[in-house]
Amino acid sequence: MNTFGRKFRVSVFGESHGPYVGVTIDGVPSGLELCEADFASDIDRRRPGVAGTTARSESDVPQIISGLYEGHTTGAPLTVLFANADVRSESYAQFISVPRPGHADFSARERFGQWTDMRGGGHFSGRLTLPVVAAGVVAGKLISGIMGLEEGERIVEAGIVELGGIAGEFSDTAEALGKPQWKAALEEAAAQGDSLGAVVECRASVPSGLGDPFWNSVESLLSHAMFSIPGVRGVEFGDGFRASSMKGSEHNDPFGPDGLPAKNGSGGVNGGISNGAPVVMRVAFKPTSSISKPQETLDFEKGEMTSLSIRGRHDVCFALRTPVIVESMASIVIADLIL
Repeated sequence: MNTFGRKFRVSVFGESHGPYVGVTIDGVPSGLELCEADFASDIDRRRPGVAGTTARSESDVPQIISGLYEGHTTGAPLTVLFANADVRSESYAQFISVPRPGHADFSARERFGQWTDMRGGGHFSGRLTLPVVAAGVVAGKLISGIMGLEEGERIVEAGIVELGGIAGEFSDTAEALGKPQWKAALEEAAAQGDSLGAVVECRASVPSGLGDPFWNSVESLLSHAMFSIPGVRGVEFGDGFRASSMKGSEHNDPFGPDGLPAKNGSGGVNGGISNGAPVVMRVAFKPTSSISKPQETLDFEKGEMTSLSIRGRHDVCFALRTPVIVESMASIVIADLIL
């Protein structure tokens, strides 16, 4: 349940307030150049600290503890650890009797009983996306080597295209915060003790012929990976849900003289297999569940309704930090498909 992939297998482990979170990747070929510095750029993109994100501050320094020798992968499972240090666990005890609306507090205890780790959301926390980003870095290097990309060239790119229901141009986190309409929406939600969601678009320039029909279609695998990111509520490709209200003449993708689809209503996939056009998908993230605005919910211990206001270090819009996570998940899937 914590492992994804067939050839490129990614397993995440740890809890938000435990000593470590980490990832083990099996299927990495030997001889891939890798060092701790390779992770820095993408880890920084996921890091909080900008307006609208949590005040929790971790060093997020990767520790490669297996699968590496003299700066190259060995072919054995590659394991990367990240220490947790900036934790404040005392406020989470109350959520045993009063589970937080929108969180996994209730469902986790139903599934795992009294031994589930409630602190910081435990294994269900967005903290577990950090090792996902680490796996994405390794996947990206693998893809670059196989496809012969230039240094720094990437085939996967993600950005925010909608925040708080307000559409905008494809933007990274810094650009998003600079847009007046999005900045104002974040400030208003923060002032009200509330939160916002967002939509992230991902574009991947992959070769044609990847994927299989039905269970292992490109869309099936990418959707599986995207819905594994905490807080995802929807995934669509190309024209997406709009296709249901279009005519075939509007949605179809005729081929141009270069042999590629002249437009991209299908999002780069036909019959579950990539068609040479960029794979384009949009991922919808819910608003942050932990809000200080009072919510009426059930106190299971007392058997009566109560008002819950959640204090602490929480993102107004955690989706601001997700473009790099979406890219990482897409890279993991593409690496597995290419292998």
